[in-house]
This record gives sequence, structure tokens and C-alpha cells, in this order.
Amino acid sequence: QTTKRKGWINHSIKGPESIADHMYRMALMALIADDLPAVNRERCIKIAIVHDIAEAIVGDITPSDGIPKAEKSRREQEALNEMCEVLGGGSTAEEIKGLWEEYENNSSVEANLVKDFDKVEMILQALEYEKEHGKVLDEFFLSTAGNVIDQPYRP
Repeated sequence: QTTKRKGWINHSIKGPESIADHMYRMALMALIADDLPAVNRERCIKIAIVHDIAEAIVGDITPSDGIPKAEKSRREQEALNEMCEVLGGGSTAEEIKGLWEEYENNSSVEANLVKDFDKVEMILQALEYEKEHGKVLDEFFLSTAGNVIDQPYRP
């Protein structure tokens, strides 16, 4: 997946991370995270790997695109269904679909943690781009202010 993350393109970052780069970095975060009570680390890794997989078809839809959240979700669900058909259905396709839906619906402690990894990865990337390109990327920091869970993860 070589599609570049649109938020960085919109800010004229040269050679920005791809969606695959982003998902890989999040999977590494899940892999190296300390063991947390009641959190299935393997499930976190899997969710991180698939959480943006539908963007391979629909692209990286950002808030600046003006597409309502429900429509974005519908498009991504449709893309995910298409991918699962290509996989021939079965247990693997169902697992991928279930993991994606878990993340999309924020329906587990693992999904909550991976959503936080998503925000942290964006902040780290913004910091790297600020240093590398001399840009001010405050909106990426402000968009996550107060949105990262700062309490222990519990089911």
C-alpha cells in the first residue's frame, strides 16, 4: 500500500509516510508495548495492521475532505467487504472484517488502545516532520489534545 497519508500531503510534506508505513509503525507500538492487564497484545497488533486497510481502495479521507463520518464509514465498509470477497470469504476474511469493525466501533479495550496508538503515531510523525521540514504542524497536536486516554486500560 503506497498511498500517502493525505494530511501530510495537504501540508506539503515531501515524501510523506504511506498508509502502510503508518499501520506498520502502529503494529510495532503494539508489539513493544508493555503487557497490560486484561489487554490481548496479539489482538492489538492485528487491529493495528488492519485498522486502515480499506483506505487501499477508498483512499485516505480526512476531515478537510468534507465527507461526513457516516459516509466515510460506509465507503470503508464497502471496500472492506470487497477485499473480503477477493480473499474468498472464510475465517480469515471474517477475522479481518471483525477486527476492522472492532476498531471502527471502538468496541473493545484493544480497539481503545490502538486508537490511542493511532493518535500517538500521528503526533510523533508531526514532530518528525516539524524538525525535518521546519514546518509548524500545530493542528495535528491540537486535534489530539485531551483525546488520548490517560488511564489504565480495562475491559
